[in-house]
Amino acid sequence: MATVANSAGLANVAVRDLKVQLGANTVIDALDLDVRGGEFVVLLGPSGCGKSTLLHSIAGLIDVTDGSIEIGGEDMTWADPKDRRVALVFQSYALYPTMSVERNLSFALRINGTPKAEIARRVARASEMLQLGPLLKRKPAQLSGGQRQRVAIGRAIVREADVFLFDEPLSNLDAKLRTELRRELKQLHQRLNATMIYVTHDQVEAMTLATRMAVMKSGVIQQFGTPAEVYARPENLFVATFLGSPAMNLLNGTLVPDGERVHFRGAHLTLDVSRYAFRAAPTAGRPCVLGVRPEDVRVRIDGENSAAGAGNAATGERATVSLVEPMGNHRVIWLDYHGAQIASIDQDKRPVAVGDAAAFTVDGAHISLFDEASGSRL
Repeated sequence: MATVANSAGLANVAVRDLKVQLGANTVIDALDLDVRGGEFVVLLGPSGCGKSTLLHSIAGLIDVTDGSIEIGGEDMTWADPKDRRVALVFQSYALYPTMSVERNLSFALRINGTPKAEIARRVARASEMLQLGPLLKRKPAQLSGGQRQRVAIGRAIVREADVFLFDEPLSNLDAKLRTELRRELKQLHQRLNATMIYVTHDQVEAMTLATRMAVMKSGVIQQFGTPAEVYARPENLFVATFLGSPAMNLLNGTLVPDGERVHFRGAHLTLDVSRYAFRAAPTAGRPCVLGVRPEDVRVRIDGENSAAGAGNAATGERATVSLVEPMGNHRVIWLDYHGAQIASIDQDKRPVAVGDAAAFTVDGAHISLFDEASGSRL
């Protein structure tokens, strides 16, 4: 049974009301997911959130309890993995140690009886894409970790599948190799123009690779959208704090409507939030949580010159520098604000020391507000 691609030659994936039970444990319940043909969708979430279970269900490696899975417009819920026209790349390379790179790449094709000329064409194409040409005669033991993962990806490419599935393929690599292969995977997606679904717990991978990303928690998709949308307008407190390094700053308070103005009033901070895009008219006294990204917190150290050249002390909310983390092209300044820790991403080169008196301002145009009880975006 082969899948049917859409009119552009690209297969979509539609998951409907999916339920997956492993023993007595319900891992996924009533989940819906629509992946358009040609998209690079990333499933992001902490360990145990069900993202790999969802991927393996699409691949046919796990039987579903209820719901349906369509690939390329055909119901594949109960189809064998070999009939789904998907290619899966695992976290472990799973290469055959006694075979050369070339033989590893061609193994599945040879088993399926693919003509030799076609095998040669596909292997040459994958080798060229992944720069494996000089390595074709080597055995896996003679390769670096990054080269082995390229071979594992090449094995998926030669299958010329409708959908490529990646299960945390870079997690075994060091930071430098992860960065290099992340870039290569993004370029590979552009060259193949294929549908890809990628599982990771690494938010950097998700933000840089995804066309759209699904943030998962406890088997439920919390938010599905472009990386920019999810980062700027998180749907709830979980998404807000899971994305971002450092995480979003949070302060508890209440809403205070006053004529045409609306203010957030915390224990120590009052902020005009009138420009905020409320989903419903704000209610006076409603308990809420103010969220602001560290890059939207501006810090000024006492004694610095202002823009006008005055030597006055900084204006804004008073705080004390509690920690400075140099990060190369920027630094994170942590402020002690009445016992709460506020993070600011700062690109200035001026000296800052622990214990310095400082002040900070919050950009009211770039905030998030959440209901204190439910955690949902207001």
